[in-house]
Amino acid sequence: MILFPAIDLKGGLCVRLKLGDMQQATVYNTDPAAQAKSFEDQGFEWLHVVDLDGAFAGHSANGDAVEAILKATKNPVQLGGGIRTLDHIEAWLARGLRRVILGTVAVRNPDLVIEACRKFPGHVAVGIDAKGGKVAVEGWAEASELGVIELAQKFEGAGVAAIIYTDIDRDGILAGINWASTLELAEAVSIPVIASGGLASLDDVRRMLEPDAQKLEGAISGRALYDGRIDPSQALALVKASRAKETA
Repeated sequence: MILFPAIDLKGGLCVRLKLGDMQQATVYNTDPAAQAKSFEDQGFEWLHVVDLDGAFAGHSANGDAVEAILKATKNPVQLGGGIRTLDHIEAWLARGLRRVILGTVAVRNPDLVIEACRKFPGHVAVGIDAKGGKVAVEGWAEASELGVIELAQKFEGAGVAAIIYTDIDRDGILAGINWASTLELAEAVSIPVIASGGLASLDDVRRMLEPDAQKLEGAISGRALYDGRIDPSQALALVKASRAKETA
């Protein structure tokens, strides 16, 4: 089980959105690379990064900030937002990313995702962002008619490293993760699922470690870490204790 700290990039700054609204962005750090190093120093083992501008524009818009992050931390980094072509995927992996996250293109061109998994095994994740149970695309600005499980099942057996599932209705408002829909998705596919959107407190971390949630790869935390609602040392101690129990 992995707790992924999140860095969302807008205009080269580390921000958090409320309900996916680009007009409701709070700046938490003007130096994303320093934030990445801080997460590493706190003991986190992975980093989740989203290029928010890129997600809306359809191409990387915060490339300099992402490269600075990659230089600042030894932790593996997964990146989503605006990655839409095989060349783009290859270029980011060559720069040292561990995983690319494909979102809009997974809806628009699922064959590209399957091809990317074939070319870059273990390095391609799918981001599924849902609003009202339907998949949203283009940086959450547009809803599709596709159901979450329907989309996820398109990639069974393709070699997708993980599905990052975000409930937009809970993102950035500290309402708690939508465990019912997240676990329903995890039950419906064999691909590892990472929960995102709403992780608000140590109680959510404890919930993540319950037996029925052990099928998840982990969860992503953003605003709660920045606001101090989750103490990193306490959260990571819970995760470490859970791992020890599993291996005992």
